[in-house]
Amino acid sequence: MGKAIKLIKNRSDIGAGTRGSDLGIDAIEIAAINKSSDYFNQFEFEDVKTHNESIYDKNRSSSAKRIEHVVEQCTRVCNAVKKNLTDNFFPIVLSGDHSSALGTISGIKAAYPEQNVGVIWIDAHADLHSPYTSPSGNIHGMPLSAALADDNLSCQNNEVAPETQQHWEEMKNIGYKGPKVLAENLIYFGVRDTEAAEDKQIEKLQIKNYKVDEVRFRGLQTCVAEALSKLTHCEVLYISFDVDSMDCDMISYGTGTPVPKGFDQYEIIAIINQIIQTKKVVCIEFVEVNPLLDTKGNKMAETAFEVLEAITSTLLLPIE
Repeated sequence: MGKAIKLIKNRSDIGAGTRGSDLGIDAIEIAAINKSSDYFNQFEFEDVKTHNESIYDKNRSSSAKRIEHVVEQCTRVCNAVKKNLTDNFFPIVLSGDHSSALGTISGIKAAYPEQNVGVIWIDAHADLHSPYTSPSGNIHGMPLSAALADDNLSCQNNEVAPETQQHWEEMKNIGYKGPKVLAENLIYFGVRDTEAAEDKQIEKLQIKNYKVDEVRFRGLQTCVAEALSKLTHCEVLYISFDVDSMDCDMISYGTGTPVPKGFDQYEIIAIINQIIQTKKVVCIEFVEVNPLLDTKGNKMAETAFEVLEAITSTLLLPIE
């Protein structure tokens, strides 16, 4: 790879429903130390300023909790990603909750405004809600709706206050006005826990979801190759890896919304490595490690680090 890796550490959990994913980055670093790895000394890093104390504020919006602070956080992440891409770095973003991915995607689109951005979303959840449809109001379930700039109003079941609407419009326009990603340039791997509003949106927008069973039945390489063939017109790719895409019973419950029957870490490594080999990937993000919920010590962070180390080795291979 021709670019130097930069680690962007975004210790924010204000988009989640449970506290603790802000500690995920440190848990991954502890996993590296316990493995006697100097991984975190090998690369330059940048800490993104956070606003986690906002969890103590009274929620002004039940349909999009702490949205004014999430907008602020996503803007910071967007600026960090854009600057590092412009400075010819390869950002590996280590984040708390998944709302930050909207900031990352916005930063990529701001750096490459004329290019088609392809998104590979490895997750148990579709994250396609908007303030108009969300049953929880947790914004870590909304980043793709904001990136697509699609509110799914046909499935509206929440009354959204004008102030929240204003912040949501700001969120959809961070870094680049309008949609950052087109629905045909978004592909899911491992999504298996969705609500009806998201199911209707997936069907309407015809977003392909490679479920765990399909990947195992048809073959992982076959499915990834097919996914990449759908994104051939995308000049740049972004991989978003939520650790809850992995099987919580097999790996760990150390994540905010664990779901069984997921991938194992070797499948995740194989998926990401095959995508990296396109040489179109410009940014990778890891999210939702929550050591406070881990019933197996630091198992989730250790597994996430195993994935991180493996895919970084692939990134560092010389360009042929």
